[in-house]
Amino acid sequence: MLTKKQYELLMLIDRRLHEDGVSPSFEEMKEAVGLKSKSGIHRLISALEERGFIRRLPNRARALEVLRLPENMADPAGMTVKEFVRTTNAFSKMSANLVANSVELPKYGKIAAGTPIEALCGNESIAVPANMVGGGEHYALTVAGDSMIEAGILDGDTVIIRRCNTVENGEIAVALVDGCEVTLKKIRRKGNAVALEPANPAYETRIYSPERITIQGKLVGLMRNYE
Repeated sequence: MLTKKQYELLMLIDRRLHEDGVSPSFEEMKEAVGLKSKSGIHRLISALEERGFIRRLPNRARALEVLRLPENMADPAGMTVKEFVRTTNAFSKMSANLVANSVELPKYGKIAAGTPIEALCGNESIAVPANMVGGGEHYALTVAGDSMIEAGILDGDTVIIRRCNTVENGEIAVALVDGCEVTLKKIRRKGNAVALEPANPAYETRIYSPERITIQGKLVGLMRNYE
């Protein structure tokens, strides 16, 4: 097995030969691998030559030829080639399993004032992990605005909603107000009234009589893109 310095020097020589057609100078090698003297580079080159990775071409300055590259050794990140292949294969299998264990949900547009869910564009779909949804009908919505940020729901997030017409006090739900305005809020029942409570102190809680509110589903999951 090569040492880290031997590996770094071998990779440097191989890269420069491919890019420039000539190996790096001893000074460049010294700086690249972090050695203080050229004698250390001579020792590294001798070790690589003895192990059959490179050879020096006679009567030519800076003339090195890479004969082979290591097949089973630690790279600078500490992962061997075989380990990398195993990890890549495992990741591929995991990705395939995720696809196999996902479900397609209709994805509607952003929750917008004045638009009931049924009127939102629902031509898109989104794949979500199967364990994110249980029984019943589900759909996805894109969140617009910051009224629920203290509940961990950010602008642009995709929320997974289970269709239902009742929720427990304090649950986050999609509420249709007066048959035309849709919003995502915590539902609080206070006597003979329903409060739509934001999770942001910059917004006020809105209170309605029960007949003005129709629950169109409750929040059961959330997906976020960090790009």
